[in-house]
Amino acid sequence: MKTPKSLEPLVLDGLIDEVLRPLKSGKEAAVYVVLSEGDIRCAKVYKDANKRGFHKQALYQEGRKVRNSRQARAMQKNTRFGRQQQEEIWQNAEVDALYKLAAAGVRVPVPYNFVEGVLLMELVTDEEGAAAPRLNDLVFSFEEALEFHSLLIKEVVRMLCAGIVHGDLSEFNVLVDSKGPVIIDLPQAVDAAANNNAAAMLERDVNNMSGFFGRFAPELLDTQYGKEMWKLYQSGNLTPDTQLTGKFEGSTKKADVRSVMREINDAREESIRRKYELDL
Repeated sequence: MKTPKSLEPLVLDGLIDEVLRPLKSGKEAAVYVVLSEGDIRCAKVYKDANKRGFHKQALYQEGRKVRNSRQARAMQKNTRFGRQQQEEIWQNAEVDALYKLAAAGVRVPVPYNFVEGVLLMELVTDEEGAAAPRLNDLVFSFEEALEFHSLLIKEVVRMLCAGIVHGDLSEFNVLVDSKGPVIIDLPQAVDAAANNNAAAMLERDVNNMSGFFGRFAPELLDTQYGKEMWKLYQSGNLTPDTQLTGKFEGSTKKADVRSVMREINDAREESIRRKYELDL
């Protein structure tokens, strides 16, 4: 096929030998099957921000590091340079997450290179060597649903132990190869410790999995793995080998509002007293 303009620099640099065919085009990127270093791989070409359908990026960008104060100011003012930097951070988030998660033993596509807004990575295939199907394309028996759900919950736990929450996990971004599920599409991945929305995102990710597999195994609809693993993570007790139950008991202790208000008033009075002493 004719080489897309976005892939021409990688062909000229010898990183891609040949572009074989388009694989898919989604809200964030277009993916092509390519020949690279003698192997069949895929090339993910990120779409421009104004062409993407993914919204509420601010929720995901919280806690992401910027290189310097100039970059931060430009992003805050939404200048052209700032938008370019914001886009670079958005793309790098997936690259960084893939390398980190692969090192942690999470089943994600193996990343090979990231150049000119193009991510070269492993092409996940089925037993026949064709592109692996998405979870949404498959039908499961009751037992298979329980098994695959358990496998994915373990992957989410490994991700959280590595400090990462997917942020957009669903049956549409999980592939299934001959060994089981492979998690894909991570540009919105967040730092579990640095993003205040991480707990809610984790719970949504986990509930999406329970909701999908609950079609085949309804008992999964009543589980609360997200809340359970987040509590363990916060307390420092979550490990990749943690055996979860799917049950969660929230605190039944009532908040002592009067005591809290008393402390606030005491602090306010202390502040006023100190200001008065300084004025004297």
